[in-house]
Amino acid sequence: MTLKRIVMRLARNEQHPDGDDRQGYVMVAPLDAHGKIDLEAWRQHKSACTVDRFHPDPDEKADGLLTHRGDHWRFHYDEDHEGPDEAGYRLGDHEFRPGEYVTITFHGEAPLTYRVTEVDRV
Repeated sequence: MTLKRIVMRLARNEQHPDGDDRQGYVMVAPLDAHGKIDLEAWRQHKSACTVDRFHPDPDEKADGLLTHRGDHWRFHYDEDHEGPDEAGYRLGDHEFRPGEYVTITFHGEAPLTYRVTEVDRV
């Protein structure tokens, strides 16, 4: 099992017609041979599976853990000022490869689309 560092940057969305490379997430997670999150490997290494939200506004930056319950993956932030947990739309079904798109509900608001820009070994 190899942990991967996955960078997702804000893609074109209604409020950002050109996207914004300064906003996004860096997620560390185990991926299987198809580039999907490996649930069994995550269970064995969940404390190493992190997520960092980056943003030009320092108040929007956050760090937390990649969590799983039922069929849902979430980004869990443990400090109140970092905001509520954020849900990814069918994250378990996505292939995390450069150029692929992922939908994440930022702060429980309208879902936004992010583009995977990097996938590297940790």
